[in-house]
Amino acid sequence: MSKTVVELQKEVDHYIGQFKEGYFSPLALTARLTEELGELARKINHYYGEKKKKPTEKVKTVEEELGDLLFVVICMANSLDIDLETAFDTVMHKFATRDKDRWTRITDEGEK
Repeated sequence: MSKTVVELQKEVDHYIGQFKEGYFSPLALTARLTEELGELARKINHYYGEKKKKPTEKVKTVEEELGDLLFVVICMANSLDIDLETAFDTVMHKFATRDKDRWTRITDEGEK
């Protein structure tokens, strides 16, 4: 079953709401976001780059790292009362207008 962005934000809020500490500050969440992005970059480098995983490193997939990153993004949005669905719609509108001619489109003939 798929979850909406609103449902994801509510689920994270419910989880965080169990703890007295609540959400971290925006600065701490930014540090966490940077940390998680670094872990994703490392994992991508292991799978697709020249730097292979050390035998002593625990196995964690790109999927897990993306999940960690998404969790922190949702925490930041929730802590700042940002509706991610609205934020996403705004970005997609920007791509559809400002950046509409930036990339080479695939033609009807299937040409790439």
